[in-house]
Amino acid sequence: MRRFFVWSALSALIGLLLAGGGYWAYWNFYARFQPVTLTRHQAEIQRLLDEASWVSGGGGGQPLYVVGYRDSAATQAYEQEEGPKLRAAGVETRVVLFARPDREGLAQSTAAERATIAELWLSRDWTLYQRWTATPSRQWTAAGVPAADGNLARSAVVEASRQFSDRLGGLLRDAGVSTRYPLIIWRDREGFLKACACTDKRSWAFIRDDLDAPDRLEPAPVADPDAPAPFVAPGDGAPESLSYPTLAPIPPAGAVTDPTVTPETSSAPRAPTPRAAPRPAPEPKMQEDSTFF
Repeated sequence: MRRFFVWSALSALIGLLLAGGGYWAYWNFYARFQPVTLTRHQAEIQRLLDEASWVSGGGGGQPLYVVGYRDSAATQAYEQEEGPKLRAAGVETRVVLFARPDREGLAQSTAAERATIAELWLSRDWTLYQRWTATPSRQWTAAGVPAADGNLARSAVVEASRQFSDRLGGLLRDAGVSTRYPLIIWRDREGFLKACACTDKRSWAFIRDDLDAPDRLEPAPVADPDAPAPFVAPGDGAPESLSYPTLAPIPPAGAVTDPTVTPETSSAPRAPTPRAAPRPAPEPKMQEDSTFF
């Protein structure tokens, strides 16, 4: 009996370990990358997103919000890698950037970054955003962009971007979403509001599945300049083919052709050529008689 209890306890322990290991593997490799369906503060979160000054390159009518800051490598990677896939599925990627506040007296943003944030929130210039993200942050000087420091109105815009991120982060934490950037917020097929702290690329596949976006884009075919042009029959939307020039009629076999005759003169009626009068037949000569009288 004692052995039976020992083996029973050992089996139960092994079962618990296997169940715990299976749950940990499910959570570590799958569940923790899933987005969170928001069940609290949906209306206030949507209002904040609608009032924010986002920039977008177009793409469709269904919006997807990407919230982050300039030096977030994951934010830039998501917009550059997933943006074209989402636009191919008819999704409009709306990027909302903010300037991080100082922490313990240490500035987390530069003057050029604050000036650019203020300009993006005021103008929503997608071209400026592309130039900024294509330039290394240390080399970006915000040339031609009005400074935000020392400008009361533009400094207020920078502070508004920080208040937006703080308020949105608080609402998402209360709804069960951690505030790691980029924060991706969208609505699924059924219209439920979802959010994801997508710092790991393994989370991106769930968003593509929700929005029917492709996992990869096929590269556009490169035209071969040496390849002959394809034949298009007239009437298939192509212009009519050119008409052939008028050529002289082909003379019958054995006829003598005149090289001076042109297509224009050959078609005109020709005057009949007068025939020469017949020559008279020669008179017969008389034979001389060799007989003398």
